[in-house]
Amino acid sequence: QVQLVESGGGLVQPGGSLRLSCSASGRIFSINAMAWYRQAPGKQRELVAAITGGGRKNYSESVKGRFTISRDNAKNTVYLQMNSLKPEDTAVYYCNLDIDVTGSKLYDYWGQGTQVTVSS
Repeated sequence: QVQLVESGGGLVQPGGSLRLSCSASGRIFSINAMAWYRQAPGKQRELVAAITGGGRKNYSESVKGRFTISRDNAKNTVYLQMNSLKPEDTAVYYCNLDIDVTGSKLYDYWGQGTQVTVSS
């Protein structure tokens, strides 16, 4: 059994910063790709940022230069540092991890979601 726990969301003024964390626990052999998605009301879930097992990163155009994804493999944790936040960043943010729980196959796991609200 694997559990993902997200933290770090909240209310912040435009221009402010937040740092999201997502930690995995349980029977884990390894974690490959880690990613953050977000879903705003009435919109589809979209990829925000991703980091491969080798550390390669990619970002959506809307957050490039403002958000930074990182990972701590020893802690099975992925982070999303969000700077210069805008009202349009308001959404529920979800982490997504590709986890090997059997020693031979990757499975897709989602966090419970954390609300980020950017408003004055």
